[in-house]
Amino acid sequence: MAAVVALTGSALAQPGRMPGGSGFNAIMTKLFGDTRQFSADIEVQANAGPQGEVTMPGRMYFDGGKTRLEINLSDAKGSQMNPAMMQQMKTMGMDQTIVITRPDTKLNYVVYPGLTAYAESPLKDEDLEKPDSAFKIDKTKLGDETVDGHPTVKNKMVITDDQNEKHEMTVWNATDLKDFPLKIQSNENGRDTLLTFKNVKKSKPDASLFEPPASYKKYTNPREMMQQEMMKRLGAQNMTPGGGAAPSNHP
Repeated sequence: MAAVVALTGSALAQPGRMPGGSGFNAIMTKLFGDTRQFSADIEVQANAGPQGEVTMPGRMYFDGGKTRLEINLSDAKGSQMNPAMMQQMKTMGMDQTIVITRPDTKLNYVVYPGLTAYAESPLKDEDLEKPDSAFKIDKTKLGDETVDGHPTVKNKMVITDDQNEKHEMTVWNATDLKDFPLKIQSNENGRDTLLTFKNVKKSKPDASLFEPPASYKKYTNPREMMQQEMMKRLGAQNMTPGGGAAPSNHP
């Protein structure tokens, strides 16, 4: 299970230097050009070598750099996704995950609706502080293809930052959607990742989507949230139906 959660985080973090499980970073947002608001269905296909392959459908909302990614691991498929493990995660309330990234407040939120809880952590992306002039974008046309009924131009994109670090991706830009990147393929740190967008709507998402629910319990970091919620559930399992503690095998 730990490997699947780690792979989920790394898949959502591609490409670029991102904390595991956060949304899109400064490098990724460069691929969206003039598109500042949209919502779309998203499919993440990730191959992390020994950790195996995972395909995860979800939903994404984007507003001026703020992102919300909704993933339900019950819908994920891959070499490590077996029914018993998925049922265990659902029982634990960990199958549905929402990741909110807020560059404006420099915060990440990992929200688990099944736990009615969320964890807040600092957004660590040094590129967020840099002006557009700190990045150089080179685009090379590779061909023309049709993606999900949309005419697209397949481009090789190389983004170079002011530290001369290069991020290379293949992007399919839809010509009928003002060059929206319907597919983004990358390979960084030995991880192959393909993001596919469908049902794109270029409208401003509701501002509430980028805030954790006020009624949810707040934790200071994801590790604390996992530990305390796991302990609560283990404690509940050790209670008898009548409310008393389960009988001990020791005198």
